[in-house]
Amino acid sequence: MALKTKLTEFLNIDHPVLCAPMAGVTGGKLAAAVSEAGGLGLLGGGYSETDWVMREMREAGNSRIGAGFITWALDANPTLLDDVLEHSPAAVMFSFGSVEPYAATVKRAGVALICQVQSVTQAREAAALGADIVIAQGTEAGGHGAARATLPLVPAVRDALPQEVIVVAAGGIGDGRGLAAALTLGADGVLVGTRFYATRESLAPEEGKRRLAAGCGDETYRGSVFDKARGIAWPAPYDIRTLRNRFIDHWAAEGLEAMDDDLGAIQADYTRAREAGDMDKFATIAGEAADLVNDIPPAEDVVTRMVQEAEDALSRAATMSFPR
Repeated sequence: MALKTKLTEFLNIDHPVLCAPMAGVTGGKLAAAVSEAGGLGLLGGGYSETDWVMREMREAGNSRIGAGFITWALDANPTLLDDVLEHSPAAVMFSFGSVEPYAATVKRAGVALICQVQSVTQAREAAALGADIVIAQGTEAGGHGAARATLPLVPAVRDALPQEVIVVAAGGIGDGRGLAAALTLGADGVLVGTRFYATRESLAPEEGKRRLAAGCGDETYRGSVFDKARGIAWPAPYDIRTLRNRFIDHWAAEGLEAMDDDLGAIQADYTRAREAGDMDKFATIAGEAADLVNDIPPAEDVVTRMVQEAEDALSRAATMSFPR
């Protein structure tokens, strides 16, 4: 199996598959497993908690991995970037905020600079700041994102950027058919989160993995209820997609403003639910690709399946006839 693209050549990887840096989920073992399978795992820098990030960097052992940050959270702890760069990551990814304060530092270190964007305007800005790889993220993605859909956004970003800038697709990609589709849209690879959430190496709660494997995209919800319950003030226009549960059904119906009446108690209750693994309240982060997640395999199997399925899909497309 060999899908060679500009992404595989630039990052010196076997397969055009990146594991998303999911906060609290993509630890060192998951990132390492994806890299050892021929893709590239991006450790989830999340909310820039130094102790967690550096522990998980060590968990990756000698595997060649990258790291990803929520950019606006890194702004409160910018020295964490220097700590990560000391480990010589293969790439550093930034999402949800301006990369301008960090781009030159990453480039000077000789590390690949990846920027995730949710619009064509953001894509142009990232390229102007020196991004080697731009990830076009559609709203179908699990976790945080914005409004544009993957299918039209990816080719629009590809058309807007110089050819030397590598484009990667994200959002709603859960199997090899999605990888094949992304390549035909002009992307050079994919960033995958939801499918890797439900793997053995993932740090997600086991009950969350089981719920994802049994769930579907119809059962996801995008909004800000969970962020408010966690006490995390995400900037506009970003909100979060998760599987629905009793907590989200209640507060989505009541409205965000209704939470203000007893917000302290709601946040304390949510913290207890997280610690207890109560997935009727705690969020299962998942995107619309949930339908394509039906088991909890090793991450290596996900990479292998995805590449084989993509090759099969592309081969089928190549044999199609077009009567004239």
